[in-house]
Amino acid sequence: MGTTRSRWRRWRLPLVAAVAVVALAVIGLHGRLPDPRDILTVLAGADWGWILLAAFLQTVSLVAFAYQQRRILVAMGVPMGRRDALGITLASTAISIALPAGAVASTGYSIREYERAGATRELSAAAAVVSGLTAIGGLSLLYLADAIAILVNSSNTFLDWQPLAIVGALAALTAIAVTAGRRLARRPSGAWVARSRELEGRAIRLLRRLLVLARDSWRAGAALRIRDWASALAYAVVNWVADIACFAATAKAFDLRVSLATLAAIYLAVQIVRQVPLTPGGAGIVDTAFIAGLTAAGATAVSATAAVLAYRLLSTWLLIPVGGAAAVLRRYAIARAAAAGPRSAQARADRGAGRPESVSVS
Repeated sequence: MGTTRSRWRRWRLPLVAAVAVVALAVIGLHGRLPDPRDILTVLAGADWGWILLAAFLQTVSLVAFAYQQRRILVAMGVPMGRRDALGITLASTAISIALPAGAVASTGYSIREYERAGATRELSAAAAVVSGLTAIGGLSLLYLADAIAILVNSSNTFLDWQPLAIVGALAALTAIAVTAGRRLARRPSGAWVARSRELEGRAIRLLRRLLVLARDSWRAGAALRIRDWASALAYAVVNWVADIACFAATAKAFDLRVSLATLAAIYLAVQIVRQVPLTPGGAGIVDTAFIAGLTAAGATAVSATAAVLAYRLLSTWLLIPVGGAAAVLRRYAIARAAAAGPRSAQARADRGAGRPESVSVS
């Protein structure tokens, strides 16, 4: 009975979060979608070859993100296997989708798992910071490439300055943070420690620890070599491009007459909306934004809705059970390894005790 209660407590929050996500999706999309019977008819007539390709591309996106995390940690001197990196990525992605303020909870989970893999708290936080900065850098490169493509294809088109200003500001802040951090990494930290020792009080000590952690994490991330940053950025670009290609493949599966450049522009425009965590996984909000963009580009409401539902299923909602399974398997593997450690030590001790004592002959 006690075991059943403990298991319920462990799974209560994920189950409630999953139900809340589904409810919010239904509420957010209520009255904004075509007749469900029409959508089901279109879904049944999908080109499943393109759906399978979209699923493969989404897998590539996730693997690229996992390999980025692994590359960053290895560059910091923390060994991590591909299986561990993929398991942590799947579990943290599921957390970021399913929970309110999921990005914060997801980052905390990743940092804790990196520590279990042998990283210090500072290196774990630094890996999360570097991953975020390179993700922003990769997205900025895609915005720039899309802007260039629009200018080349339509020289009379004048781009809206606001999205470009946002991307430029993000890229500039990223460059400033990396440059300042690399300079700070070359300076001794004695002045920081001496100043922090002057702070007193319980709240001040907590703030001091957070500041010292932030400083050490910043220094650890900024101390990475240029080629390590470039490799992490390349993985981030692959992650974004594969996700865009997944979106394009689902559009092709329902025969949407929308160009690839337009699909990329819709995807990049929705990313601005996607970064505002109003609902878990952007339920209702992101879906509506995608559908509105596709219908504005000339797709029918039914086909656009079917394509968006297929894309969101592959890129978001299916990741919740998959990530949950990955988290459970990872916890089981850690528990089994912890239990095997004492058993192997005891077995070695027993073997040693059973050996006959050597007799020395003088």
